[in-house]
Amino acid sequence: IHGEVDRLATLHDHLASRFNVRDRIVYLGNYLGVESKHNAALIDEILAFRSALMSKTGVEPSDIVYLRGAAEEAWQRVMRLQFAPNPTQALDKALASGVEAYLRLYGVSINDTKSVARAGSMAITRWINQLRVLQRNALGHESLMCSMRRAAYTGASTDQQRMLFVPAGFDSSRSLEDQAEALWWTSAPFRVSGRAQNLYSRIVRGFDSVNSGAVLDEAAVTLDGGCGRGGPLMCGSFTPNGKLVEVIAVGGQGALEFTPYEREAANDFHAAPEAFYAPTVGDYSRALAVVEEAARYMSA
Repeated sequence: IHGEVDRLATLHDHLASRFNVRDRIVYLGNYLGVESKHNAALIDEILAFRSALMSKTGVEPSDIVYLRGAAEEAWQRVMRLQFAPNPTQALDKALASGVEAYLRLYGVSINDTKSVARAGSMAITRWINQLRVLQRNALGHESLMCSMRRAAYTGASTDQQRMLFVPAGFDSSRSLEDQAEALWWTSAPFRVSGRAQNLYSRIVRGFDSVNSGAVLDEAAVTLDGGCGRGGPLMCGSFTPNGKLVEVIAVGGQGALEFTPYEREAANDFHAAPEAFYAPTVGDYSRALAVVEEAARYMSA
């Protein structure tokens, strides 16, 4: 999302009337923008939308999932900076991951933060306690951060693979429990291979650090249209077995496009609530146009 509160509000308005009992929504991280002036409003929008969904009969707290993106993971590590072997290096890595947005959100000076990182563990501990107070005093912020998870996956029946949702990366040579930093920072290619093929029907991520644009027609899906960097905010709708049935994109001026999507969906009919239409080849072409527009934003 990267601080684009207007685009997020447009997407929320679109989803609000369509969200039904047993639906799930997964946010894939990187909520704030380093240069955005609307980060506080963005968190308010996320919390307000959660409250609106929770007011619907039958909606459970577990139906709304927030993942930690690289910026949120970096913020968590800043909150434990006194335990880092080299606090200065740890802070530099956190700043490179976008943690500056959270420091600015709470009115914390970047220069003061760098000075504290060089001041020793006692000074860092006192400073972190002050950070915790600032976060706690912002209504709903601490609860939201504490609810964020590393990854999410769907439940699977005996004859069905799971879908896996991650913030930015996944190393197929490791199990989910052994990913360590690979969920946020990795040089491994993002793909479904090896033993991951037997476990997951699809792996979906929200951020591509090299800005390659959205990838929708593979087992490893990237829903990064470049939001916060000139491109649209993207959302995908999936059936429980991992089929991508709709692409939603919110561009400049709040322009919203949504279209059915799936390469093999020309004669594929779905019954509600899995989908709301019978996709056609023409629908797939329109979906490709949305992806190509996102790619143009990235190349520009």
